[in-house]
Amino acid sequence: MAATTLTPKSNISAVRLPATGSTTNVTTTAVPFGVYLSSIDFLSGAVDQVSYTYRKLGGDVLDVELTEKNVYTAYEEAVLEYSYIVNIHQAKNVLSDLLGNTTGTFDQDGNLKASSLSSSLSGTNVALKFPQVRFEYARRLSQGVASLVAVGGNETEYSASFTTDTDVQDYDLQTVISSSSNFQTTNALVGNNKVTIKQVYFKTPQSMWRFYGYYGGLNTVGNLQNYGQWADDSQFQIIPVWQNKLQAKSFESSIYTRNSHYSYELKNNKLRIYPLSTTVGPRKMWVRFTIKRDAWEDHSDRQTGTDGINNMNTLPFANIPYENINSIGKQWIRRFALALAKEMLGQIRGKFTTMPIPGESVTLNHSELLGQAKEEKEKLREELKTTLDELTYAKLAEQDANKSESVFKLNKLTPFPIFVG
Repeated sequence: MAATTLTPKSNISAVRLPATGSTTNVTTTAVPFGVYLSSIDFLSGAVDQVSYTYRKLGGDVLDVELTEKNVYTAYEEAVLEYSYIVNIHQAKNVLSDLLGNTTGTFDQDGNLKASSLSSSLSGTNVALKFPQVRFEYARRLSQGVASLVAVGGNETEYSASFTTDTDVQDYDLQTVISSSSNFQTTNALVGNNKVTIKQVYFKTPQSMWRFYGYYGGLNTVGNLQNYGQWADDSQFQIIPVWQNKLQAKSFESSIYTRNSHYSYELKNNKLRIYPLSTTVGPRKMWVRFTIKRDAWEDHSDRQTGTDGINNMNTLPFANIPYENINSIGKQWIRRFALALAKEMLGQIRGKFTTMPIPGESVTLNHSELLGQAKEEKEKLREELKTTLDELTYAKLAEQDANKSESVFKLNKLTPFPIFVG
């Protein structure tokens, strides 16, 4: 039998990176996620990366066992990695101001989807916005304190009244409120929830405005400090309106404290009136109270942001559009994509530790490629994170303060010209 003549059809490797790429090859089969396929600029950048990788890895000297798809995949991952790190940086900047704001829902690629919560955000690239300073976290803390001390806050405050019984001293306010038809039928507001009594009071006669002057409020008020010396109809002083308001509150407080003849004790929502109510005593009592709710339960009549942003995960930050990445970012992307290409090439060459040739063998450099790739990726990530940490809004404010202080010191030592008229 005659020896077979081997005639190779090709003298080069079957898998080798071409010197140039093509935009028509950057398709959904070439990149795993396809986040930026609609961007012409991304397609051009991915194609340029092929030439850059080819020359950096010595493709014009020795074959580079990569395909165009490998480079396109590395380039897309580099862009997504850059977007990831920058979005984390921006989250540090704005999270405290965006807490409670509208959030959104995202698809498998991290892009914002249209939904009931994100209808006002869809397509607006919130990650690129410079938001207003709101101090939302500090505001929420102050609202909690305000609710606790009954001077405002987010808690809805209700009021109720009940008629006292003659010679009955003790009243269970929890029972009085929960048995009211208003609070039984309105979304079962009270139910088994404990109410927090904020104030108990009964109606007292208003202070008489005759205290404020002979004319009884006909645009003329006395100064309330010269009684016994001058009559109000013979001498007046011009005083600010706020003084009259303070004086009115003083009279109201005096009557409430000194003239009521009634007091009460409140323990565990049990009210005890002193002395016993009589036919002339307080016939009707009023209470102001709040109903305990879960901390994440919002009110039906108003939104307080419990369904909004609560941490970095719910920030409506989509992938940064490729067109909005400047030259600084694109150079970082090129270098990171090259490191990823080295990593893939090292993985491929590592499958064949040595390559036999006639009379000898060649050892491949997969370990060097993997080591270089790992070091370069870590260095690039750390470089970007360090730079961004120095550019947070807090750091910028600190730098501006230092600049202002330096300018102030400089101006103190700078002689000013003397004007000669």
